[in-house]
Amino acid sequence: MKVIIVSKRHGRTRSLSFGGWTRAVVSACLLGLPIVGAWIGTELARGDGSDIFTSDSTKVWNEALAEQESQIKTTKRDAEEQLAALTLRMAELQARLLRLDALGERLTTIAKLDKGEFDFSQVPAVGGPESVDLGEAYQAPDFLDVIGQLTDQIASREQQLETLEALLANRKIQRDVFLAGRPIKKGWMSSRYGRRTDPFNGQIAWHSGVDFAGKLGSDIVAVAAGVVTWASERHGYGKMVEINHGNGFSTRYAHNTDNLVKVGDVVKKGQVVALMGSSGRSTGPHVHFEVYKHGRAVDPAAYIHRTNR
Repeated sequence: MKVIIVSKRHGRTRSLSFGGWTRAVVSACLLGLPIVGAWIGTELARGDGSDIFTSDSTKVWNEALAEQESQIKTTKRDAEEQLAALTLRMAELQARLLRLDALGERLTTIAKLDKGEFDFSQVPAVGGPESVDLGEAYQAPDFLDVIGQLTDQIASREQQLETLEALLANRKIQRDVFLAGRPIKKGWMSSRYGRRTDPFNGQIAWHSGVDFAGKLGSDIVAVAAGVVTWASERHGYGKMVEINHGNGFSTRYAHNTDNLVKVGDVVKKGQVVALMGSSGRSTGPHVHFEVYKHGRAVDPAAYIHRTNR
């Protein structure tokens, strides 16, 4: 076996001759190097991979996955609880808004506003021409902050509307107990308050009320709201109804053919309390109407011609 060695620097060559045994050893070394390299690489690869899939590393991974699953379940449970709380809060706000709508409808009725002027069942109408943008785009605030602001606004509106309702209700009460108008729907004044000639004996006498003549059985109405304190026969008055209106005022409706209320009844302004008749000391169908202020009879004319509030 001959091996030729070439010098790269000087270009010279040198040949070496090997004998039988030397040639066998060199051939074995040259052929064995790739096999040994492949075996070493395989062992190295096998040694690196075995460290990754040990039982300890698998245990750590399983523990990490279990912790992540627990965190996901906790987060999901918290989100569901918050959603349930927000749902209840929104339901409460909706109920309060319905109450405000009902209160608004009642206020429009009390205030006698035109029908449809305030329609609480519809969303308020808004509009306007498109304008140039001002500043940056709108940034939505935090959802919980919006709910808190809405709650405060609803509470403020409730307080304002309740105050307004109380004022209007008080005004309505004052208007209802305000004495004004005639005690009849149809008829005419047949005798005034004060000195007059007595229709039975012809002598001058004092007439403590006014008389309204009309058709037998026609309606007699209360001139103000109040409580019935008398509803039966009374000497000289025949069948009579007396109503206490508070603030020292009371009224009497006499000579009725029938009383339609009883003692203790609460009557409204304009309610029919009796039917016109001629009971008691009377010459024909009429109602004798008296007004008392702090226990003294006063001229009803001042209240008959009063303008309703």
